[in-house]
Amino acid sequence: MNSAVKKAGGILLAIAGVLYPVLVFVLLVVYKAPVRIVSLCVLALALAFFLSATGNASKSADGKRKLNPKNLFSSLFLLLIGGACFASNSALFLKLYPIAVCGTFLFVFVTSLFSPPNIVFRFATLQDKSILASPFKGRVEAYCKKVTLVWCAFFVLNGAAAAWTVFCASERVWAFYNGGVSYIIMGIIFGMEFIVRSVVNKKMKGYFPITQFKADSRADDHVLCYDDTWTKGQYKTWLDFLTDTARMRKVVEGTGANEFILHCNDYWLFLVTFVALLQCKKQIMLTANITPEFIKEMRKPGYQFWTDAENVPDTLFIPAALQNAPQVTEAEIRTAPQIVADETRIHMFTSGSTGKPKDVIQRMTEFNEDNAFVFSKWGDEFTKRKLVATVSQHHIYGFLFTIALPFAAGVPFRRKRIEFPSEFEKLTDEKYMIIAVPAFLKRTNDSQDKLPLNDCFIFTSGGVLLPEVAKRTNEVFGFWPVEVYGSTETSGIAYRQSKNGLEWTPFDNAEIWKNEDGCLVIKSPYIKDPAGFATADLVDIHDDGRFILKGRSDSIVKIEEKRVSLTEVENRLLQTGLVRDVCVVAMNDRRQYLAAAIAFNDEGKKKFEGAKKFDINMFFHDYLMDFFENVVIPKKWRFLEALPSDLQGKHKKLEIQALFAKEE
Repeated sequence: MNSAVKKAGGILLAIAGVLYPVLVFVLLVVYKAPVRIVSLCVLALALAFFLSATGNASKSADGKRKLNPKNLFSSLFLLLIGGACFASNSALFLKLYPIAVCGTFLFVFVTSLFSPPNIVFRFATLQDKSILASPFKGRVEAYCKKVTLVWCAFFVLNGAAAAWTVFCASERVWAFYNGGVSYIIMGIIFGMEFIVRSVVNKKMKGYFPITQFKADSRADDHVLCYDDTWTKGQYKTWLDFLTDTARMRKVVEGTGANEFILHCNDYWLFLVTFVALLQCKKQIMLTANITPEFIKEMRKPGYQFWTDAENVPDTLFIPAALQNAPQVTEAEIRTAPQIVADETRIHMFTSGSTGKPKDVIQRMTEFNEDNAFVFSKWGDEFTKRKLVATVSQHHIYGFLFTIALPFAAGVPFRRKRIEFPSEFEKLTDEKYMIIAVPAFLKRTNDSQDKLPLNDCFIFTSGGVLLPEVAKRTNEVFGFWPVEVYGSTETSGIAYRQSKNGLEWTPFDNAEIWKNEDGCLVIKSPYIKDPAGFATADLVDIHDDGRFILKGRSDSIVKIEEKRVSLTEVENRLLQTGLVRDVCVVAMNDRRQYLAAAIAFNDEGKKKFEGAKKFDINMFFHDYLMDFFENVVIPKKWRFLEALPSDLQGKHKKLEIQALFAKEE
């Protein structure tokens, strides 16, 4: 019974919505039916709408039926028209229905523009729920907003035309336009939008994360990687990727091992080896540090150590392994074993600034979420450029931005890391996306006046980028860098361009707050613990959700019972305008004291040229006396050309402390 009512109601709704003008015209003009008889037919349609509303009613969580409000509205409106027509015996009210429908649609579409998401986007996501989790969500919503505006314009013009047919034209013209022409125009708009949408979809490159790609995800000749510069034409394609990963799988399977230490500076060899290990369901430990003692601490019985570094004992040399790997069949090349993101196990290590790197276990699940957000926000910037990097892919920032994201987005990446600032001078043949660390940007700024780059885009992370360095970067590269704030434990948290202020804007899918210690706490899809992660970063959070970093809680030390922030001392020294880089460390031998290692900028070198070290010491001592008590001012100073730093640009504090442990 219910299905029959539902079906009958649906048919009557179609008649009422599309053929209403024709129905009224036939009854009034062709059969010359009395107005009150026609009004009774309209009242019957109102009943049909009501039956459809009740027949299509869905059950809510409490088991009660929830009526369809749209059909109830239509039922009420037709009831008013039919009732007014019957009472007044005037056909005018019958003609108002198309105007009312048009006005109702206009109201719904316009209000959705001011209460996002817009109505067309809502329809799109009802049809395809995967859009909500897609990195293209922002672009789809922007496109749907344009379509919504087109329909708003149509409803305005169509409503005006319908009103003209009501008050200035005959019943025949009224029926012809509202029962035919208006729907033809709607059909043309639908058709044109379908064509435009097809073109837009083609422009949106497929997005295939490492855990979701298939052998046919891209064309065989799609370029994934290039050597040196783009126009040199030394490419690695999708077919090369499928072939090399298939061969590496055979090498992996031949070892019988389950745990692998991976160090590979060649981005291409890293990608194919990493993917092959995941396809074989292996556990991966990524390390940029391959000193014997560090590897000895990591390595356990049964662990395989794979690297592209030459002459490292007891390792598998990746380039030779790939070259000598067994041949693979076409079927093996066209097979892409499934990678279950939740089951992946990847060990990453903190930078080791405290001297003891921390092992952080990650999954591709969180990496995929991070990359999806970055691409949803800056996807257009990535896809119209080729990618180059100065960072190591063995750390989370480098891995996400130089391996995982360009692979998923189909953005070609440079095979070798940029190691010298002069290499940027060659990048004049294309538009490039530059993934860098603050330390490398500073090095480049010091050695270059103006690079001939064409519309580059720069991301930087892994350390603090001082505003003056960012400004200088804009002068040299022609772009003010976008900074990403995050950590190995949390992945991406926030971003900023310091030309717009020092405040950080949290990622859209992140929730932040300040704990009782004044430190930032972050909850996001990139953090496995549902309770979130408490950082050691001191913050002030503004009312608009943005925040200012105030240093680290672990940078607060006590010197003779006086609390002092190492970060604050460093910032005061930078404020002299004479310092390019500085690191203040706490020493504890015969007594507790602070020590400062400083690298001068050009102004500092000029000022202190030929000066005695004692005089330089006293200059900074006297400067700091304006801000601190004497007891907490650094007691030892070292003036260096450059401070010991890792590839991410973070200071090696143990090495800096060792400078002061030596006798002066």
